[in-house]
Amino acid sequence: MATTTTPQPLSNRTSSPEEENPIERVQDIYEKNKKVINGVITAILVIIAGLFLYFRVYLAPREEKAAAKVFYAQQYFAADSLERALQGDGSHAGFIKVIKDYSGTKTANLCHYYAGMCYLRMGDAKKAIKQLEDFDGKGTLLNAAGAGALGSAYLEDGKVDKAISQYQKASENVNDVAQTPIYLMYLAEAYEIGKKPEDAKKTYQRIKDEFPTSTQAREIDRYLARLGVLN
Repeated sequence: MATTTTPQPLSNRTSSPEEENPIERVQDIYEKNKKVINGVITAILVIIAGLFLYFRVYLAPREEKAAAKVFYAQQYFAADSLERALQGDGSHAGFIKVIKDYSGTKTANLCHYYAGMCYLRMGDAKKAIKQLEDFDGKGTLLNAAGAGALGSAYLEDGKVDKAISQYQKASENVNDVAQTPIYLMYLAEAYEIGKKPEDAKKTYQRIKDEFPTSTQAREIDRYLARLGVLN
């Protein structure tokens, strides 16, 4: 005689995990871990609020003040009055004071570049290096200029390999037909100083091939001839 199995009532069946409602599973996980989850969410909200207050309440007003303070220093720089540009004139702040009083602002960062250029023009390579190393040119129009100036400061300080590295960075933008051939020229000359004539030849040739209408390309054959390349 065949044995028959009586189906269990639906209320007595055990649901498999696949049959559970996803929303219920999420709720269950939340209930088990709600203290940790709530703590993480609270911490994130505190960080966001803190960043908002820092940028809007603290940093923004400082940016405005720093931008106003640096005006006279920039005018002195343009007039080649470098000591006043750096140290101020007694009534108006110079680049050094703006850096000190408004550190962390975009204006203070820009002042590192200006101060570095001042020291470079004054022949103080070491102070120029310190300021230019602190300048972050990423995302600014002075990115190549900052790297090039740092290269020149290194070269004056006898650090040829570091100068070469900075000139390489300064000449990366092949679309900049105004600045790039200038920094390629500096790079080639640094290669010569560093006893790397083959690299110098290649760099001079790049100027001739890639920037034929530049001022630097007009006399490039003379530099190539000096290194034994005759055209």
